[in-house]
Amino acid sequence: MADTKIPPPAPVVNPQPGEPASPRRTPRQSRATAGSARMAALLVSPTLLVLTIVVLYPTLMALNESLYGAKGLDPATGFISTTEPFVGLRNYADIFGEAGERFWNAFWNTTVFTVVTVALETVIGVAMALIMHKAFRGRGLVRAGILIPWAVPTAISGLLWRWIFNSDGIANALIGHQVLWTTEGFQAKVAVIVAEVWKTAPFIGLLVLAGLQVIGKEVYEAARIDGASPPRQFWHITLPLVKPALLVAMLFRCMDALRMFDLPYILIGAQKHSVETLSMLAQNEASNVRFGPASAYSVLLFLYVFLVALAFVRLLGADLIGDVGAGGRKRKGSRIPALRRRTEVTA
Repeated sequence: MADTKIPPPAPVVNPQPGEPASPRRTPRQSRATAGSARMAALLVSPTLLVLTIVVLYPTLMALNESLYGAKGLDPATGFISTTEPFVGLRNYADIFGEAGERFWNAFWNTTVFTVVTVALETVIGVAMALIMHKAFRGRGLVRAGILIPWAVPTAISGLLWRWIFNSDGIANALIGHQVLWTTEGFQAKVAVIVAEVWKTAPFIGLLVLAGLQVIGKEVYEAARIDGASPPRQFWHITLPLVKPALLVAMLFRCMDALRMFDLPYILIGAQKHSVETLSMLAQNEASNVRFGPASAYSVLLFLYVFLVALAFVRLLGADLIGDVGAGGRKRKGSRIPALRRRTEVTA
């Protein structure tokens, strides 16, 4: 009788407490994984190269330029200096002194515009998406009419609303009162907010509409059989299922609103204390050949946008990065419920 060799048992790796046991990878699987990683890096490299050229390099140049001051008189010759003096972090420190009043005004204007416009656009955009999602006669015409404001260039939109908010324009004719919308004051902020919401609310509506179209009809049929009212269906089915698309739309709008420049610049004008944003402030400094402060303001705006986007994704947007980590295990603290939990409707 021939001797049969019994292979030794595979070593068992004890999992950590709370982690499932993972199977041991073979050399072939490891090579396949490494090959996939190399292919992924090769495919992503052109995008990373473009981002390095158009984002990283200008950011580093702006950071370097922010360390220099404006050209002034050379005390040795009495002529204007041909080089910018190195001032270190003085351009950043000036925002905490008397010279920083204009910066903080622009900072709060930018923040107010972002919070108010994104909040209004979210509510109006979701309502637009629900209307465009309904099946009725003339739906295509309604969809085109809703999306037209978003397709209009911002410069044209600013000129249009400047005509509407003119002293003898349509806005004053509707309210029956003479309001100088395009001058200094709170009314200038209202004019910018109205024009911005009118133009960009369809953007959120378009992305939410894309999320609505992937929800199966059988989910709503099951909810109706269970006796769920339309408001319950919206809060327990529609809103949770469109949350990923809605969060993406809100994130994009926050980043865009923080960089607001062209609409208030055209609608109200430059150097208006009521509506001056950080982008307008940086542009004004650069146009007056003060490239050091302009670069410092641009770097601070970049950090502001980055921190807001990071906080948005970490605190509210877990759906943007998924809930499955390495090895197929669910990430700790994931906020995305299972689909069956999303579709449960309490009677």
